[in-house]
Amino acid sequence: MFQDFESLKARHRGIRDNLPDALDLRVHRALSWLQRAEQCDDGDGRFIFLWIAFNAAYAQEMRLEEPMPEQKVLREFLEKLVALDGDKRLSGVVWTAFPDAIQMLLNNQYVFQPYWDCQNGRRPRGEWQGLFERAKVAASRALGSDDTARVLGLVFSRLYTLRNQMMHGGSTWNSSVNREQVRDGADILGQLVPVIIDILMAHPEAEWGEPGYPVVASGV
Repeated sequence: MFQDFESLKARHRGIRDNLPDALDLRVHRALSWLQRAEQCDDGDGRFIFLWIAFNAAYAQEMRLEEPMPEQKVLREFLEKLVALDGDKRLSGVVWTAFPDAIQMLLNNQYVFQPYWDCQNGRRPRGEWQGLFERAKVAASRALGSDDTARVLGLVFSRLYTLRNQMMHGGSTWNSSVNREQVRDGADILGQLVPVIIDILMAHPEAEWGEPGYPVVASGV
């Protein structure tokens, strides 16, 4: 069953006194950005707010110089989510709700970071093509083996490139050039983020770590 801000917020109100402080803060922040995303009437804004909601739930510093799927901490986070997802809702998003959109995203060179590295002279100009073909083979293997955590890692690597394009001024608002990936990215995140928040609330016993930016009392 799809969950939105209102249903998740109602659940949070009922259990927040029993959540560890760090997890309560993580969930509170993520829900605030999910609510803002649901109020958004354009794809670019919706994608950005959903990404912030994910980042709040993930609550780790994401270094721009490190490709997300290579980060051990993100991989472990996704693996933990999938392992704790008893109802297999994350798998449902990957294999049932958005299999075609995910496949198209993984086959889209414009959200493949090495493509842009080649365009910007950080790699030999044609090198991205071989890397892209190998990435597609890896994605096909993950899809063929029903490896939800691996597929999610690949998806977030592509979404991270799209996020960088938007947040660093590398795209135009409401541009016709990237509508497909923005639309699909927002739709995928719109399904994943509520599930991630719900899994966090359902498993306060798990080790989710401390927020990267804790609340600091005034004057401290």
